[in-house]
Amino acid sequence: MVKIKPFKGIRPNPDYAKQIASLPYDVLNTEEARALASENPYSFLHIDKAEVDLAKESSPYAEVVYQKAAANLKEFILKQWLTQDSQEHYYLYRLTMNGRSQTGLVVCTSIDDYIAGKIKKHEFTREEKELDRIRHVDACDANTSPIFLTYRENETVNDLIADWQQKQNPIYKFESFHQVTHEVWVINEEPMITRLTTLFATDIDALYIADGHHRTESAVKVGINRREAFPNAKDDAEFNSFLSVLFPKEQLAILDYNRVINVPIKTDFIEELKKSFIVSRVGTEVFKPAKEKTIGMYLAGVWYQLTVKPEAIPTDEVDRLDVSILQNEVLTPLFGIEDIRTDKRIDFVGGIRGLEELERLVDAGSFTVAFAMFPTTMEQLLQVADSGKIMPPKSTWFEPKLLSGLFIHDLASH
Repeated sequence: MVKIKPFKGIRPNPDYAKQIASLPYDVLNTEEARALASENPYSFLHIDKAEVDLAKESSPYAEVVYQKAAANLKEFILKQWLTQDSQEHYYLYRLTMNGRSQTGLVVCTSIDDYIAGKIKKHEFTREEKELDRIRHVDACDANTSPIFLTYRENETVNDLIADWQQKQNPIYKFESFHQVTHEVWVINEEPMITRLTTLFATDIDALYIADGHHRTESAVKVGINRREAFPNAKDDAEFNSFLSVLFPKEQLAILDYNRVINVPIKTDFIEELKKSFIVSRVGTEVFKPAKEKTIGMYLAGVWYQLTVKPEAIPTDEVDRLDVSILQNEVLTPLFGIEDIRTDKRIDFVGGIRGLEELERLVDAGSFTVAFAMFPTTMEQLLQVADSGKIMPPKSTWFEPKLLSGLFIHDLASH
């Protein structure tokens, strides 16, 4: 079972919540972040991507960036744009997009649970990205962005959360990026806090990283380093846990994570595809896959439906994923693309941008062919994580995104 704990959240003054809340640091490049932050002095991007306040030639990984992040965080608190609660609380965070809502419980989770495999992962991480967040967290002395976790639904937890939302008013409610409504409640009654803590300790056997593998690894390594630096610290020292939002998996939606490729197309390409797929020409109308083992392909102004032949479907949990089949039957053997994390001939387009974006990129000549994927399912994600295996990179795209700046976990207490 898993351990959760309340914390003294650093969070926005309600008057500034909408202006402060920003898209996560890892879904924006520096230019996009700079444009958003330049128009908004309250934006949390001044903390989460502090290079926006430095010269354009500054490296986002320079030491001055992390020191600027820490200085900006202190300034936001000094100006009372952000304030810290005096007591430890849980929080609820509901996001509503296109009529669908998901409610997460905002908590601190245990680095020991991650080390023990009770918080399960499904992706590899890259050392340079981990180091960036380690330096950021150390400089700010805080977890500034939450980890997006999920768990198998528990009816009692659901009922408690729903009842609290009905009886209490949200402290924040606003609409932001992609017409998503964001609402936050404070759980500030000790019996409710104790009940939730106990339920996760007795009824929830595992948590799963939906989004935020690099943030998790970084937070855990910061905690381990501080254990060494403060060997006499109490077991409940804040660095022994990290900021997380926990959603029941049934409320979550994974969107398609599509691929665009820039390689010369050989004359026998379609014939090569027919070895593993039934290839059907659709025409000029966008083809969006409606079920697993079906892939859309846009090539030279024409959409095709690629249906995986039964004999080409593996039994392994990872290999049978649609993204794995595309990789193993097309990208590697036909295009020579082995490592999609580093190969410059491939890029990825999140489903929030629509399949028209695939057409635009190919029609503009930036890429030669695009593949529209059926989304990986939540159950597939949990099965892979339970088996201790790793999904291919760029297998999942979650929407809506958790905004940063609504909750900060202070690590200063040793």
